[in-house]
Amino acid sequence: MNTRSLLVAVAAGMLALAVALPAAADTTTATVTVTGGSLSITAPAAAGSLGTWVNSVGGGTISGPLGQVQVNDARSAAAGSGWVVSVISTAFTPSTGPAIPASAVGYTAGTITKVGTATYTANNPGNLTGVVPAVTATGITGDNSATWNPTINVAVPGGMTAGVYSATVTHSVL
Repeated sequence: MNTRSLLVAVAAGMLALAVALPAAADTTTATVTVTGGSLSITAPAAAGSLGTWVNSVGGGTISGPLGQVQVNDARSAAAGSGWVVSVISTAFTPSTGPAIPASAVGYTAGTITKVGTATYTANNPGNLTGVVPAVTATGITGDNSATWNPTINVAVPGGMTAGVYSATVTHSVL
């Protein structure tokens, strides 16, 4: 083997050794933090007319959709926790004459569309005089949401004054 071939072979070996074995190495640990979000509820600002009833001596019930209600729970809640949506209504009052009391107002949640892991229960209260549970979520694991379009049922007593009656229905979640 001549000198030139020997030098090429030695240089190639040193180059291979330099590529294969770094002189030094250092590592860095990086982290990210995800914090729990919030528990929130949205409901329509105005439902419009729930329906019409022709006055009669015996009274009757007017029922209509309130509009979509949605709860979003991004708290990363502990397994098994839950939340409760409560509802309350004022009396349905006309411009003149007696009101239809909140005790004559009922709430039916209807179908609940679910996202995430939880058990959802429609409580369907028949009297909205005080704050009452409307929908309950239990057995939550992680984030979840629920959406429904409740029906408001107003038992109109017989002999009411003709006119437009209005009320405020308030939802809250804890």
